[in-house]
Amino acid sequence: MAQEDPRILQLRAMRERARQGGGDRRIARQHAKGKLTARERLDVLLDPGTFNELEPFITHQGDEVGIATEKYLGEGVVTGYGQIEGRTVYVYAQDFTIYGGTLSDMQSHKICRVMDLAVRNGTPIIGLIDSGGARIQEGVRSLGGYAEIFRRNALYSGVVPQISIMLGPCAGGAAYSPALTDVIIMVKDLSFMFLTGPQVIKTVTGEDVDNEQLGGAEVHASLSGTVHRAADSEQEALAMCRKVLSYLPSNNVENAPYFTPTDDPLRMDDELNSIVPIDSAIPYSMHEVISRVVDKNTFFELQPTYAQNAIVGLARIGGHSVGIVAQEPSMMAGVIDIDAADKITRFVRMCDCFNAPLVTFVDSPGFLPGVEQEHRGIIRHGAKVLYAYSEATVPKISIITRKAYGGAYVVMSSKYLGTDVNYAWPSAEIAVMGAEGAVNILYREQISEAKDPEAERKRLADDYRQRFNNPYHAASAGYVDDIIEPRETRAKIIASLAALRDKYSPAPPRKHGNIPV
Repeated sequence: MAQEDPRILQLRAMRERARQGGGDRRIARQHAKGKLTARERLDVLLDPGTFNELEPFITHQGDEVGIATEKYLGEGVVTGYGQIEGRTVYVYAQDFTIYGGTLSDMQSHKICRVMDLAVRNGTPIIGLIDSGGARIQEGVRSLGGYAEIFRRNALYSGVVPQISIMLGPCAGGAAYSPALTDVIIMVKDLSFMFLTGPQVIKTVTGEDVDNEQLGGAEVHASLSGTVHRAADSEQEALAMCRKVLSYLPSNNVENAPYFTPTDDPLRMDDELNSIVPIDSAIPYSMHEVISRVVDKNTFFELQPTYAQNAIVGLARIGGHSVGIVAQEPSMMAGVIDIDAADKITRFVRMCDCFNAPLVTFVDSPGFLPGVEQEHRGIIRHGAKVLYAYSEATVPKISIITRKAYGGAYVVMSSKYLGTDVNYAWPSAEIAVMGAEGAVNILYREQISEAKDPEAERKRLADDYRQRFNNPYHAASAGYVDDIIEPRETRAKIIASLAALRDKYSPAPPRKHGNIPV
């Protein structure tokens, strides 16, 4: 038997050394924190046996004090490509066992390499973030490395889906990279993001706060709105990433995925016919409406704990991947405030980037009134929603379930913003404002001079509601395409999606628009 080539043995040894990351002790320390290693995470994320690593033998190239004599293969990040449900994706996973996953010039080189390859091949980019930030020893070269990544995040935005999974720390300027991506998923109690850490904040402002209170998953999911989902474990976060990708195409020139539906396209849910109360002051659950219309168990809500008066998420209707936008009448009566406007705008633009049709359920009494909202710029933020829907060229379908008053009617995918199909339920109220507010303005003197002002106000409001606050008045003027029974909604949307599958709506030539950010 021929002796094995020693060069092959050396290669195997080098590969094994690369797989060991920062060594057994540091891997054990990672596990003790309840965290997986970079390679273990990739095993969970990708289809078994599909990962192909790139540049595993790269090492630090400088001679800075403290790291010149200790070099690790891979330089703190594992990069390559694999498959998710048979579709190719490019990935990078920062390795906290090597210098805390800190970013060096060569680590940046590896990350930029897979980002470039992903765009050349029209495939999603997934980043598994677990890093202490810039490698201080490299100084400005580390900052330059971050800048290269940020530039690609911006240039490739809307070209291929970019997903960030936060599996550890992400501090300082490093947080700008995930903030530029399409979807961010964090793990509760394990991951955090902030620009300035607790120690700096205490020094500058005197505020005493820990990592979790400052930039933990719950904070970003519920308060800042930076994060789209907060997972209970790394495994759940990685599974969420796989699910999100199932709704999105690999790039901006593909249609959103279509799956053969397992739910009857002609299914009608009679419960929808009684879901909206007769009294328009009584709330109901828009989440329940959505769950009864979409294919069963396919609604994946994004930012569910942020601006809960608005709902956004991905779903399938008749096998078509769609983006769902709605108001939640049981939260603040479905009114649109600054946070809700930002939440809707960002989601509408993401769906338009990746050719996911938009299905909008409208029930809002308007924009939130108040001095604080006006001073913080509700006009500017509301204009973002208007801009996003007007700019979107994907198929757009809207269903007015109840209130569609004033500016809220206009901005929420109204017909004259280019929406392709507009339906209204018999419970729809389309008007400048509610009947009570309208009669208080129109018949102020008549009400004040009446023997019983309250009775007169109620009589006039009922008359106004019958004449104007109903879908038939709007339909007679062409503001809606049809008035349908609520139970018909699913079948009507599926038929519309099929008809609009090949919609072509080119935008006027321009460099880019100037959205009121």
